[in-house]
Amino acid sequence: MAGKIKKGSLVRVIREKFEGSLEAKASDPRFPSYIFESKGEVLDLNDEYALVKFYTPTPSTWFRIDQLEVVG
Repeated sequence: MAGKIKKGSLVRVIREKFEGSLEAKASDPRFPSYIFESKGEVLDLNDEYALVKFYTPTPSTWFRIDQLEVVG
């Protein structure tokens, strides 16, 4: 991780850690490219997960913190 993830952090999903994970297997296997290529903002956190809002007309999504990296 480039830095500590906290509320308001800009993040992106790490493809290698997300693909093949339990969360990915429970979802549609056609992952949208924006989760890997664009920045999303962390809206909320709990022990293991972060709620991320991407700047696209889609709902916010929970991702495991270890599947995210802080960007710009």
